[in-house]
Amino acid sequence: MILVSAVRGDPWRTKTKVLMIGALSLGILLIYFLGEHIFLSRIRRTIPLQICVTGTRGKSSVTRLIAASLREAGYKTLAKTTGSKPVLIFPDGGEKEIRRRGAASILEQKKIIRLASKLGAQALVMELMSIQRECLSVESGKILKPDILAITNVRLDHLDLMGTTRKEIANALASAIVPRSTVFVLEEESNPEFSEQAAKVGARVVPVAKSAPGNDLIRTAGLPFEEFEENLRLALAVSDFVAVGREVALQGMFKAKPDFGNIGLWRVSSGPPTRSHFLVNTFAANDPESTFKAISRIKKRIPWAEKKTIGLLNLREDRGDRTLQWLKAFKNMADKEFDELVFAGYYPHALGLKRRLGDLAGIKVLACSETDPERLMKRLIPEEARETVVFGLGNMGGLGRALVEHWEKIGNPYGH
Repeated sequence: MILVSAVRGDPWRTKTKVLMIGALSLGILLIYFLGEHIFLSRIRRTIPLQICVTGTRGKSSVTRLIAASLREAGYKTLAKTTGSKPVLIFPDGGEKEIRRRGAASILEQKKIIRLASKLGAQALVMELMSIQRECLSVESGKILKPDILAITNVRLDHLDLMGTTRKEIANALASAIVPRSTVFVLEEESNPEFSEQAAKVGARVVPVAKSAPGNDLIRTAGLPFEEFEENLRLALAVSDFVAVGREVALQGMFKAKPDFGNIGLWRVSSGPPTRSHFLVNTFAANDPESTFKAISRIKKRIPWAEKKTIGLLNLREDRGDRTLQWLKAFKNMADKEFDELVFAGYYPHALGLKRRLGDLAGIKVLACSETDPERLMKRLIPEEARETVVFGLGNMGGLGRALVEHWEKIGNPYGH
């Protein structure tokens, strides 16, 4: 019996060893996480002011505007956006695109906190990366723990991850509210879910009214790039709270660089005879509601009459929910927003949409497999074409980014 046990091994002894190794590994892991928590808490305390921005649309813009106002007021400020391009904005206003080796992870936010502490930053302004409720709760509540949280808006997007109703999406965004923080929300975007979460954790919600004193300055700000009044109003409310004067804040915002995904408008010429065409970047607006708001704004800015209008929808394979949103929006379009719809990017979806839509009340619907920006533009606007306005819709990723980079090369920015 003893011989058999020696040959085959004692199962009780083996089980004990496995349990001991498991307990030791768990202990080491707990010690590591405790050490990380203590270290992160210590370096966070070296940064006097920490501000985070979340919401459906406009996060990158609001992050940039807040950081610019703080820089102008003399705060040594590090900022990070994660929108169309993940970018670090340094205390001198210089920028560096973040190059990732793999998929984006909220753990990279720890590196930014360390960098802010190393630079001796007095303020850290961060766009939150997360979409899912659980990740957003960890990112804001465990890693960043902001003093101030700005929530831009609640729109129907990322339906597969955040929920299919505004209430569900507001609940997801509310998970970013942390104890003892001050939360700024536009008056028209206030949701009971924000107040309920704030009351639960001991935070304070500050609604940002349209008619607040000093808002007349917003209308005369004259920023050298396209910006929504709502984003300016929210950023200025945060600046007010940290005692940055309106005029100083606006001076800083005037110097800010717009986000790569910000509404862009370029004018290009073709001919002879010379014809003027407009290229409009609304790719990063993503959802139909935000996009049509942007288009309404642009329509007031450019000579519109007699021009052919093309909606260029860039599709992504991993954004099927967004594709369905656009399909529904086009079917329900009350006004003839475009003369022509062109589906590009993820070509199988493009073909499917064309078959499902056919022609919409006189709007020509096309599917295009071209992925080279230069060749695609020649198809959209041939030399003999009448003056045209092309709106980039749907997704900044992939073809959208390539097109915007191409438009920046071939076009002249159209005046503010």
